[in-house]
Amino acid sequence: MLKLTYHGHSCVELEANGHRIIIDPFITGNQHARIKPRDVKVEAVLITHGHGDHVGDAVEIAKANHCPTVSNFEISNWLAEKGVEAFGMHIGGSHEFPWGRLKLTPALHGSAMPDGSYGGNPAGFLIWMGGKCVYHAGDTGIMSDMALYGRLNPIDLALLPIGDNFTMGLDDAVEAAIMLGCKQAMPIHYDTFPVIPADPKEFVKRAGARGIKGRIAAFGETIEV
Repeated sequence: MLKLTYHGHSCVELEANGHRIIIDPFITGNQHARIKPRDVKVEAVLITHGHGDHVGDAVEIAKANHCPTVSNFEISNWLAEKGVEAFGMHIGGSHEFPWGRLKLTPALHGSAMPDGSYGGNPAGFLIWMGGKCVYHAGDTGIMSDMALYGRLNPIDLALLPIGDNFTMGLDDAVEAAIMLGCKQAMPIHYDTFPVIPADPKEFVKRAGARGIKGRIAAFGETIEV
């Protein structure tokens, strides 16, 4: 059984078989987060790209938990310089961890680090954990490659940004879900900033009209995948 807890923006925790990881741990400064970085207990911190609202509290959480971060090679080097155990990967590569398997997919976005240094290519994540496959798209625009991800990897749940402006909006996110062929799709990356307002219920409505089951997790809510 796989459980997902949504902390707002793109931050989710996944838990299965006694293992727990966190993705894009933007907690400090995230108005929707119901926890503090000190509350996070995980064995890995995954980061899709270098922007501050995704790197977030990764350094503090990794050090407090004595656990590695997992990201692209450039972000890993940046984190290692801050004294964090960092495991570097890159687009198209996969690795088997004690908690599950991870594969990096392309994302159409930028990836400068919070200090402006180079953050490599942004990524999405295919995660196999607890007998399920979750696709975290990261910050991205829609792209035809998503159809290939779904064809090669049966996806139980797709986490898709809907906030527009910096990422896909509602309509593109629905099209992405269709291409992915996912069993369920859940909206992320919305309402955190004034420029990315979006209604998750509208996503579910539009997705349902196209034959895709939408799923909403409230801020701080834990759901079963």
